[in-house]
Amino acid sequence: MGTPEFAVSSLQKLVESGSNVVAVVTAPDKPAGRGLQLTPSPVKQYALSQGIPVLQPEKLKNPDFLEELRSYQADLQVVVAFRMLPEVVWNMPPKGTFNLHASLLPQYRGAAPINWAIINGETQTGVTTFFLQHEIDTGQIIFQETEPIHEDDTVGTLYERLMQKGAALVVKTAQAVQDGNYPQIPQPEIEELKSAPKIFKETCQIQWTQSASAIRNFVRGLSPYPTAWTTLNGKICKVYKVSVANQESSERETGDFVTDNKSFLHFKTGDGWLAIEELQLEGKKRMGIEEFLRGAKL
Repeated sequence: MGTPEFAVSSLQKLVESGSNVVAVVTAPDKPAGRGLQLTPSPVKQYALSQGIPVLQPEKLKNPDFLEELRSYQADLQVVVAFRMLPEVVWNMPPKGTFNLHASLLPQYRGAAPINWAIINGETQTGVTTFFLQHEIDTGQIIFQETEPIHEDDTVGTLYERLMQKGAALVVKTAQAVQDGNYPQIPQPEIEELKSAPKIFKETCQIQWTQSASAIRNFVRGLSPYPTAWTTLNGKICKVYKVSVANQESSERETGDFVTDNKSFLHFKTGDGWLAIEELQLEGKKRMGIEEFLRGAKL
């Protein structure tokens, strides 16, 4: 059960490992592109290429869907980047339902764990497989593996590594469950739990009163998608890459910028300056700062 590209890697590894994947459950086709053509999810596209039956329920409690799901008599259900399942679904197979989550649970429960780990300046994250139960992301842990977060990682680079590491962990977990030899570790009680709520456009606005390092982490944690943004000359400006800058001028308010209109654009932060290195102004393409300044005088 999964929808985006992140889930394809796990499905592919299960198929390649010889697991008998009897069916795939994914989101209904959605309009996409300029013509708003109905487009299948990445998971559906891969499943069809492998001749695997695909179920696309609008509602997971629909009796017809439940009857069809039961007809496949699956021993185990694997969930990767899907939606919340009702108990009637996750409790169906005799060996249970496990989920792959892109954090070291119990930290970063929620919809956007990769983004928030970078935004919060973490130096390590990982992947966890766990059995589903009522409360989201709270079930007993089966396996975990750590992954370092590098200084220049973006959500894009870290996503790729966790996708591959997670896929390998899914295969390991499915094999262990099949063999009946696997741990079930209750999630530890931790005083300072960090959450990973869904990210919306308003969440992505840069707050220039923050420190330069905090804003740099914020930009990395939203690049290349959904992207941090600010306003520049009254227009929305997406910011993909920044670095801490040395700038003499201190007679500035936070959020003010200075530029030579050739090679640099520096913004005043709560404790210093940031250099914008890659950006995209409303109605323009994404570009490096020098190319941008050649076409836009600020």
